[in-house]
Amino acid sequence: MLRKIDCVMIKVSDLDRAVAFYRDVFGLRTLWRDDESVGLVFPDSDAEIVLHSMDAIPARVDVNYLVDDVAAAVRAFTAKGCRVVAGPFPIPIGKCAVIADPFGTPLTLVDMTAGPRSANFTA
Repeated sequence: MLRKIDCVMIKVSDLDRAVAFYRDVFGLRTLWRDDESVGLVFPDSDAEIVLHSMDAIPARVDVNYLVDDVAAAVRAFTAKGCRVVAGPFPIPIGKCAVIADPFGTPLTLVDMTAGPRSANFTA
């Protein structure tokens, strides 16, 4: 049910400095931006690094796994031993939930039921 890595979320204190660093040092390209986050893409992948300054999201690197339907995935994974940590809750592209495997590892699940973000940034 996990389709692919959608993004890696990284909390930063200075969004503009972080974007410049990830662009200039790692060669990533800005795909979209809003007031609290920026989506950067790799040259050879559609997976994103999302730099953000959102207080509600803990300061840790967080891999987001794309699923077809978050609610269905949560039901399936909890039936097989995972537990719900947060959600499901709405996000701009659809829904999100955080589950933990039986060993305590958190997994963030996202779906794109509201549609992907548009590439709204030009460098």
